[in-house]
Amino acid sequence: MPGTDDIRAEYARRLAARRTLRDRLAGRDRSIGNGRLAVFAAGLLLAGLAIGPHLLSLWWVLAPLAFFIFLVFRHEETIRQRMRAERAMAFYEHGLARIEDRWAGRGVVGTRFLDPAHPYAADLDLFGHGSLFQLLCLARTRAGEECLADWLLAPAPPETVRERQKAIADLRSRLDLREDLALLGQEVRPVIDPQALAAWGVEPSLLTSPRERLLAALIATATVAALITGALGHGWLAFAVLVMLGQAYDRRLRPRVRRVVGALEKPARDLALLAALLERVEAETFTAPHLLELRAELEMTGAPPSARIAQLQTLIAYLDARRNDLFVLIGAILLWTTQWAFGIEGWRAQNGPHLERWLRVLGEFEALNSLAAYACEHPDDPFPEVLDTGACFEAEGITHPLLPAAQAIRNDVTLGNGTRLLIVSGSNMSGKSTLLRTLGTNAVLALAGAPVRARRMRLSHLQIGASIRTQDSLLAGVSRFYAEIQRLHQIVELSRQPPALLFLLDEILQGTNSHDRRVGAEAVVRLLMTQGSLGLITTHDLALAKIAEDPALAAINVHFEDQLEDGRLRFDYHLRPGVVTRSNALELMRAVGLDV
Repeated sequence: MPGTDDIRAEYARRLAARRTLRDRLAGRDRSIGNGRLAVFAAGLLLAGLAIGPHLLSLWWVLAPLAFFIFLVFRHEETIRQRMRAERAMAFYEHGLARIEDRWAGRGVVGTRFLDPAHPYAADLDLFGHGSLFQLLCLARTRAGEECLADWLLAPAPPETVRERQKAIADLRSRLDLREDLALLGQEVRPVIDPQALAAWGVEPSLLTSPRERLLAALIATATVAALITGALGHGWLAFAVLVMLGQAYDRRLRPRVRRVVGALEKPARDLALLAALLERVEAETFTAPHLLELRAELEMTGAPPSARIAQLQTLIAYLDARRNDLFVLIGAILLWTTQWAFGIEGWRAQNGPHLERWLRVLGEFEALNSLAAYACEHPDDPFPEVLDTGACFEAEGITHPLLPAAQAIRNDVTLGNGTRLLIVSGSNMSGKSTLLRTLGTNAVLALAGAPVRARRMRLSHLQIGASIRTQDSLLAGVSRFYAEIQRLHQIVELSRQPPALLFLLDEILQGTNSHDRRVGAEAVVRLLMTQGSLGLITTHDLALAKIAEDPALAAINVHFEDQLEDGRLRFDYHLRPGVVTRSNALELMRAVGLDV
């Protein structure tokens, strides 16, 4: 498997090739633009010579006119190709930024998925600027974004994780596929709501009567025939009668037709992208069982989903001709809006119930593709081993996936069997909270099916509960301490349900006095331990370290150290056994200029 340097070199090579193509197309764009001006000027000159002094036949103007029309189409195609090359450049620039740890601020932040009541999303920076979601997400549709977010928010069982791992391994090297998916459709991100589109597909039909549809077609056909006979000199009475009959019939159907057309406005916006993405997925050959299952869900008798959605696009394109002011009279004669509303309802009756499945399959594929891109760009990150039974979290050389690789310090952590609780002591800024986030974020990746930032990792199916970034709320009238004990109650309740809980508690109960803190913290820990949970708590209060003296808790003390060198604090972020022996609070206060 290629290493990080190989992936970086391939991205750089492709970026250079797309940039060269963009520059060549930009030159062609300018040349064609200048050519259009020259041909237009030549046409004006020939027209002047033909119309004024009659030196030329007016037929001479047809040559520059035809060439001008050819250049217009060629110019539009060149602009499309140049924009595609620019999007390809952006795709590889973003990929290089991820590889080189410059990705924060690029991509989708996913803040709409952030629920303050979720037991770990905010604590582990899953969403927002510089979040895990922003690093991972390559989805082009909201369905893909929602599927990826769901995977991060809800750990999957072992069998599902293993299926996703195989699918991600299959997709990992398919760089051409990822580029194609990134370039399909428009540059603007889609805003289609998959739930709304799926709901539209299964709503009761408003225009279901074959008799009504046939009558509209007969009236339109007869009106056109009467128009032709009238133009041939056989009188206009029949035409006038049929037009009035058609308008009366149209008024009778208009309330339902308007509802059909109005309900179509939002679903129609991104059908082109949806069809293109489905067509590209349909064309790919897979080997992983789960990808084959997803591909099978798109198989249908007759036309595939992409072709069926393209049919709907065609119906909508014909319907939208009604917006042309010059088409008003013809539309009235042909009952144009009504005819195509019948066609759209017929399409929806046949295909609407399948929309939810198509969107779900595409969303899941996009989520897998996002994780496959992460796996490709981080080839040193292994897939973890996921155990079917027990409560276990073991990691060698684990570090945080959002930290730059060159700066990250790796540590070993083992929870399960003989040790189920780590009490982490250490001074300010020594790395305690980062350790909690490291374990939690890698657990989220692992149980979503993705590789993890460790040399080796094995874990069981776990729930995750964290109290790291608990905030007060002025509007809700909730203090930080009360918010923390609410979160602790939530975590304890989670521990009462399978699977086992991995809890991550930072500076537990720091909003109260030392005595109450010791008693309360020990009570919470005992509750969690009796439910078979495992996890970490961090503390500045060394009295809490004595919890480890109770063998029933299967706990050990570990700590981070710092060193004062030349008046400056140094941290090495290496986890060590035992309890920390010194504090740096006063040194930090002096370092910022406080006279203590």
